[in-house]
Amino acid sequence: MKINLMKKQGFLALFFMTAVLSFTSCQPDDSIVDNGLTDTNVDASFTITPVEGKVNTYKLSAQTNGVLKSLWDTGAGEYAGKMEEEISLPDAGTYAIKHTAIGKGGGTATASKDVVVTTSDPLKGNLVQGGSFATAEDQAKWSILNLSATGAAFWSFANSSATIHSPGGWAQEGIYQAIDVVKDKEYTINMRVSSPSGSDETWFEVYAGKSAPQSGVEYKDNKVMGLSTWDGCAKAGFSGMLSTVGCVKNDQTGTVSNVVKFAETGKIYLLIRSGGNTFTKDGITVSKIELRGK
Repeated sequence: MKINLMKKQGFLALFFMTAVLSFTSCQPDDSIVDNGLTDTNVDASFTITPVEGKVNTYKLSAQTNGVLKSLWDTGAGEYAGKMEEEISLPDAGTYAIKHTAIGKGGGTATASKDVVVTTSDPLKGNLVQGGSFATAEDQAKWSILNLSATGAAFWSFANSSATIHSPGGWAQEGIYQAIDVVKDKEYTINMRVSSPSGSDETWFEVYAGKSAPQSGVEYKDNKVMGLSTWDGCAKAGFSGMLSTVGCVKNDQTGTVSNVVKFAETGKIYLLIRSGGNTFTKDGITVSKIELRGK
């Protein structure tokens, strides 16, 4: 009798657990409206303050109450930053500054403000011509470095940008332009790069060398920055400034840096060379190319 009673109790417990699990599994995923952990009132407000003693430089300060992470966009794509960011806007124009605040449970909010820069910084002006690729005149400022014998790899221009396409198999191609620089002056190079899909055995390299490019010859004079799947970037989709998403080391510094200087005053060649073995089907797109005095 004792054994039968224990069996009955066991069957009843099993039946009860099965019924509960069956009931809960049939509930829709949105049956719980809010788990109480997500902050739905994140405050993304921020201030913009000119930095004293610096030309066209501004401090962005997000309010910190309830904010766990800040994403900023100053016109060149969103990036993860600090609650306080110092930005430089060397060219005259109107800039829409956007801040996305992330709070508890992944709750988000976005705020934006405009900054009007009335005068360009004479020391940090962009030396690159046609770096926006916005018009046919801009695009004509760039020369093609033919490195793909069959023309399999090529650059195209559209939507204020340039895109390198390659079928893979190590096909590559370059673009470049000549720029005048001053001896021992430090410069920074940057550009916006993007691709919705990743690659394998692929490179996107930026050079600033004294030697003139030659058709059919890989350019290797003074590599400054870039993307490289061997070094760990461009394996998946990406979007942002090359100084942020890039991982290629600077030949001069031996570190990931976009700063460069030259031993002589005169002409250098800003050159982008890209290709690979398993190249992204979407190509790598570049825009907003800059070379500025630091």
